[in-house]
Amino acid sequence: MQPTVRFSRKDPEQFFQTIRERVNRYFEDNNIRKTGNLKMYTKTGAMLAIYFIPFIIILSQVLPSWVGLFLYLIMGLGLSGIGLSVMHDANHGAYSRFPIINKIMGSTVNIIGGSSFTWKVQHNFLHHTYTNIYELDEDIDDKPFLRLSPHGKFKKHHRFQHIYAPFLYSLATISWVTVKDFKQLVMYHRDGLTKRCGFKPIQETIRLIINKILYWAYTIVLPIMLGVPVWLVILGFILMHMVAGLLITMIFQLAHVVEGPEHFAPEETGTMENTWAIHQLKTTANFSRNSRLISWFVGGLNFQIEHHLFPHICHVHYKKISEIVKKTAEECNLNYFEYPTFSKAVASHMRVLKKFGNNPQFA
Repeated sequence: MQPTVRFSRKDPEQFFQTIRERVNRYFEDNNIRKTGNLKMYTKTGAMLAIYFIPFIIILSQVLPSWVGLFLYLIMGLGLSGIGLSVMHDANHGAYSRFPIINKIMGSTVNIIGGSSFTWKVQHNFLHHTYTNIYELDEDIDDKPFLRLSPHGKFKKHHRFQHIYAPFLYSLATISWVTVKDFKQLVMYHRDGLTKRCGFKPIQETIRLIINKILYWAYTIVLPIMLGVPVWLVILGFILMHMVAGLLITMIFQLAHVVEGPEHFAPEETGTMENTWAIHQLKTTANFSRNSRLISWFVGGLNFQIEHHLFPHICHVHYKKISEIVKKTAEECNLNYFEYPTFSKAVASHMRVLKKFGNNPQFA
């Protein structure tokens, strides 16, 4: 059973109240909804097309086999785009004002091999509530070869983690579509998180098994049955997921495991020093706020501060409200962590990995 913590209610600067009022006023004054718009719907079509059109071409076998590998790499970009830009907003209820549409678009994670159920528990509940709190935020849990928190258990091989981490990141989605979702399913049932988050254990178990069977059927069995060379299907599948795993994992790591954001351990009293909103600000960073291309592809996840404070607002609005958030943070004398470019954020992440891997005194 995981430890639990409570956040302080003391906010003398009224940071969250002020920022919430200002953001609400922005939407009211401009007469726009907080959910998705035409930009979001257009992007959804683009991401689905980037994933499925190359796959259809592979199935048609109209091009040489070696071109198929290139098409699988493109599918990896589409897979990443669906995960970052489509299902993410939908599973937060931010894609549409209609719950049924959020449910449908949220289920696109099942199409690419994941699970909307485990995602909602791990990401929406644990990560967004207990960001960067060791033993509560699964994103920074001890991994077999990675130490992502200064409070994690130190092992000698961690000194090289800044070198081999990108390769392990590339295996992330392969883990999701094979064993990780099942491990989380068992753990969430055991710890009572399934019911606590409003899900039914038996129903979610059956749904997960069926979704996995359907995924493997259309990605592996179908192409082979249609005559696509087995070597191309297997190798292409691996390459597709390595591209997606590296992109998706790196994007999420740049939000919390970089220089600036703080890490915490559950305090013995069970009460955190800061309010939930200030905790989000202290543990999160943005990057490339001025890059339209990156903002488009990563679904606004380069605006992680805004996303953590307002997860029910669609990411297409983050650019505008980021100025409100930054200004309010400065007025309250709170840090607003951000990196101007993607490369600078990556470099910072690597320095943090090296630091965590070479400082056993943090253990």
